[in-house]
Amino acid sequence: MTDPLFDLTGKVAVVTGGSRGLGRVMVEAFAARGADVVVASRKIEPCEQAVAEIAQRHGRRGLAVACNVSHWEQCDALVDAAYDAFGHVDVLVNNAGLSPLYPSLDQVTEALWDKVIGVNLKGPFRLASLVGTRMAAGAGGSIINVSSIAAIRPTPAELPYAAAKAGLNTLTEGLARAFGPSVRVNAIQAGPFLTDISHAWDLDAFTARAKETIALGRGGEPDEVVGAALYFASAASSYCTGAVLRLDGGVR
Repeated sequence: MTDPLFDLTGKVAVVTGGSRGLGRVMVEAFAARGADVVVASRKIEPCEQAVAEIAQRHGRRGLAVACNVSHWEQCDALVDAAYDAFGHVDVLVNNAGLSPLYPSLDQVTEALWDKVIGVNLKGPFRLASLVGTRMAAGAGGSIINVSSIAAIRPTPAELPYAAAKAGLNTLTEGLARAFGPSVRVNAIQAGPFLTDISHAWDLDAFTARAKETIALGRGGEPDEVVGAALYFASAASSYCTGAVLRLDGGVR
């Protein structure tokens, strides 16, 4: 039985970057508590697989949509598809993100800069603006932006990404003011999570560094995002908006 405080029965949740990593975990958590889900990512096949698994495990309806959020016409199409399929959206999670490596700051190309800003800031602004406007005109809802500890602890290796996430934190408060009182807008400021992206890390070096730089001494497991996601998506956070929640194990 789902605690009534976190019950999402009858709700519709749209999750970008929803076919893998933290997005996939959030999709699963929402469906397990009664929500129908829209799974969006650049590639349609993983989205379709996620939707099929959700239907099999939880009996919830799903919609798979291919969407590169850095293109506003694709954001518009995603929103239209969600409303056409379900008639309403109650939860939007702006989770899609990327942070490409670069050899040095002076070799950051304009194309890389634009790509990082497009996915991490431009797309979330467009989606939140479209969905938030519809939510505010209807029954309200919740928008969750997935930010990063890089927004407040930037390193030279990820400055474009850090700048975009800092912008997303700013958008979170501004959008909360724009769409209140019926729409809540909050952010999960994530630290290092051991999703599939961590397979490319030197895990021995990360583990050693984490013991010195993270209060909990480790990276997060993907399902450890679920509590924060459910809090912001549900009535549990009914008096919380414009908040940026650090979920980073205590990065120093």
